[in-house]
Amino acid sequence: MPEKGLFCGINKPKDASSKTDLEKKHTPVIECPDSVKTGEPFQVTIKIGEMPHVMEEGHHIQWVDVYFGQSFNERIEFTPVFTKPEVTITLVKGGKHRTSTLRVIERCNLHGLWESSKEITVNE
Repeated sequence: MPEKGLFCGINKPKDASSKTDLEKKHTPVIECPDSVKTGEPFQVTIKIGEMPHVMEEGHHIQWVDVYFGQSFNERIEFTPVFTKPEVTITLVKGGKHRTSTLRVIERCNLHGLWESSKEITVNE
């Protein structure tokens, strides 16, 4: 059976302990607290890749979307040549859930969608 193409769904590393260079350049890196207090702002830094990703006109990161679970929170768009695919945003987690999954999906114009996630504990 042929392997799926990069534009067939959302890509994730096949083996997190042994990523390919393609995976290292495209998988979002999420930096934020492991635990947050409900209703209080906290910062999330998103970097595209463990290795730098180019931002040339012909090959670049177009945007990142941020979700809590399936709920959309924010989209950040990047401009090739003039931006670096890294951003820090401030979020507020509400609701009654004790844990929540922060998900980041990015789109590379040549290599499709890539996703990372991080579990966050939510304290009252």
